[in-house]
Amino acid sequence: MSDRLQRLLESRPYLIADGAMGTNLFLRGLQTGDAPELWNVDHPDRIASVHQEFVDAGSDIILTNTFGCNRHRLKLHKAEDRTHELNAAAARLARAVADKSGREIVVAGSMGPTGELLQPLGVLTFEEAKEAFAEQARGLAEGGADVLWIETMSAANETEAAAAGAATTGLPVVTTMTFDTNGRTMMGLTPAEAARLFHDLYPRPVAFGSNCGTGPAELVASIIGLAKASVAGADVIVAKGNCGIPEYVEGKIQFSGTPELMAEYARLARDAGARIIGACCGSQGQHLKAIADALKDYVPQAAPDLVTVEARLGALTASTKGAAAPAAEGEAEPRRKRRRG
Repeated sequence: MSDRLQRLLESRPYLIADGAMGTNLFLRGLQTGDAPELWNVDHPDRIASVHQEFVDAGSDIILTNTFGCNRHRLKLHKAEDRTHELNAAAARLARAVADKSGREIVVAGSMGPTGELLQPLGVLTFEEAKEAFAEQARGLAEGGADVLWIETMSAANETEAAAAGAATTGLPVVTTMTFDTNGRTMMGLTPAEAARLFHDLYPRPVAFGSNCGTGPAELVASIIGLAKASVAGADVIVAKGNCGIPEYVEGKIQFSGTPELMAEYARLARDAGARIIGACCGSQGQHLKAIADALKDYVPQAAPDLVTVEARLGALTASTKGAAAPAAEGEAEPRRKRRRG
């Protein structure tokens, strides 16, 4: 079992995660409809250049180009039989960049949703989802990943299946959910309910948090909610927010965030309780450098309230404000039994 992430967490007050893979691949020629995972073999130099950009900007953790690299997503490109190959190749690329950096860099194997609904809402069974995640996790482990990074989840049962699949490798796990629907995940979980889910997962994540969403203000609001439902001093919280708000400009999606905005976001996320801070959609090396510079020698302040978040990062929806608050006793979902094996 790799202990690189745990070792860094024990020796530093915070770590810098990386930014957006997809955004930067589009800048390198990826076209809408292409499978970025195929570039792990077809254009490894371009993948490596993204990792290098984030390492140069100060990232301590880099995520592999494998967000959609499970058999259910790859079947859209008739590449489901290449799941192991593509995941192993991606991890090797990230590992090579990390190992030549001259400092300790964590390689995190990115594992996104299957794109399918699990029963009873869909047809995919829990065991089928678990095996798909396990297949992906084995490839990432073979390629040299230090940790498996389950991200952008919205459903409790799929998160549980991903954690169970990841557990088959023995690697530590990090888990994040996306709160992009009025302060809840697409499947209705509030940050407080998500925190309780993370606590009940098997294996227990070494870190958990929030990623993506609708902008840095909403992301920090979700971190406030997660922190209120977490164990102070024991839980490691992850913040990986989008670079501003997505906007449709001249037929393309662009993000409104500036390096200055992301610096503000980073400090507020740190104040809110996050110890692993990075960025998500729309972010490039310049945004990660702004985050790293903003946190260097920064002394965290008192946790911000939502008025402060709005004043510094932009408006929040009324629903998000409510979801960021801790749930009343008896309001949240009942604790789930852990699924093992």
